[in-house]
Formats: sequence, C-alpha cells, structure tokens
Amino acid sequence: MSDDRVGSMGDKVTKTGGVQQIRQMAEVELLSLQELEEKKIINPRTDNKGLINTFREIRTKLVQGSGKKNFVCMVTSVVHGGGASFIGLNLAAAFALDQSKTALIIDCNLYEPSIDKMFDIAPEYGLTDYLEDSTLSIDDIIYATGISRLRVIPAGSFREAGAEYFSSDRMMQFIRSVKERYSDRYIFIDAPPVGISAEGRILSEFCDYSVLVVPYGKVTNTQIEAGLDAIGKDKPIGLIFNN
Repeated sequence: MSDDRVGSMGDKVTKTGGVQQIRQMAEVELLSLQELEEKKIINPRTDNKGLINTFREIRTKLVQGSGKKNFVCMVTSVVHGGGASFIGLNLAAAFALDQSKTALIIDCNLYEPSIDKMFDIAPEYGLTDYLEDSTLSIDDIIYATGISRLRVIPAGSFREAGAEYFSSDRMMQFIRSVKERYSDRYIFIDAPPVGISAEGRILSEFCDYSVLVVPYGKVTNTQIEAGLDAIGKDKPIGLIFNN
C-alpha cells in the first residue's frame, strides 16, 4: 500500500505495524473552515483572498522555475521565529490545492518542531526515528493532515545531533526516494534558520531550491546576505518578506 492511498478494512496487513500504517495513512477527517482559519492555513473558502492569491502566485513561479517537474524546496529563515514554518506549510497547502499535484512537508527543524502540533498529530515515528532505525520504512513516518493531497513527516523523537542525521547516507537516500516515488509530489523541507545553524546549510545541499524567509523589519541586510551565502549561489529561488 502506498503512502498516498486510503486504507480500508479490506486491506491485507502483511507487516508488523500495518494497522498503524493504515491508521496514519488513511485520510483523516478533513479540517473545517474554522480549523483552517485558526491554524492560518490557506484554503479556497477563506475571506483573505489576497493571502491565498499570493501563495498561488509563488506556486506558479516555483513550477515555472522547475520546468514543471517536481522538486524538493527548503524553506528557511534568517533567524529563529522568522516565519519559515508558516510559509513552508502554506506553500505546501497551495500545491495541494491543485488536484493534479500532491505535497509533502518534512519537519527538519529539530530545535522548534511544529508541524505535528499544527495538525494535532501524535506520531509514533518521525524523520529522526527513520534515520536512526533501519527497520522503519518511509510509509511508517508519513501522516495524513486533514487537507486533501497534503502529507506530513514530523521531526521524530530524536532531537540531538541534527547535523549528523542530515549528513548521513540514509538521509540522502530518503530525500531521493520521496522525490522520485511520485512524479506529482512536491516536497517542502521546514528547516532551521540557515544563517545560524549547520543543519540548514547541510539540508540545502539535498534540495533543488531554497526559499529564504525574512521577517520584515527585524533583520539587517548583512544577516540576509549571510543567509543567502549559507544557502549557496545556485539554490535560492526567492526571498519572502514575512510581516
């Protein structure tokens, strides 16, 4: 059973943890308009048309820049609390609005993980568990979100030595697998601040593109330039100023 299929009572479970896999992979009840608004996630029914149109425009530019091929995009900020998680989640949600695309957001911010809390997920396993335990499969760590066509991989229970986790061969294989497994899947990595963490710089090497989120009026030009330098010359696809 693939991670984007809905499990049913008729599915044959052939591996340990199969029941758990069906539970987490089957689409949970869709989030209501009120829940989406409370979580500040864009949706077609929102009254804030300006916000959703902004993310749709960014989506269009990302698709055009990639030659309409799926990609891995790291979303990071210059400083802690810069809004990268908010931007990354809504970029993924914008792609999931398109019925021809699916989106996956991976929480790699081990300092301030937030994606599982955003969707009220109590994960048994996450990314670092997968990187630590070779018996786990990718299907074991992907969870439904309550938003159609949007899946999430939480950070996991191991929060130490992030740089070592992300620089491992298993991490490289993991990124390659989640990208190549489905051609309609667009992957977003919620990364720690790139200007002040080794993890952000390491993660940028696995990505096709990077988006740098700049908290408006709260950082200097020097900090922005340092963030861009840390990402590398070829990776940045744009700056987003977050108010």
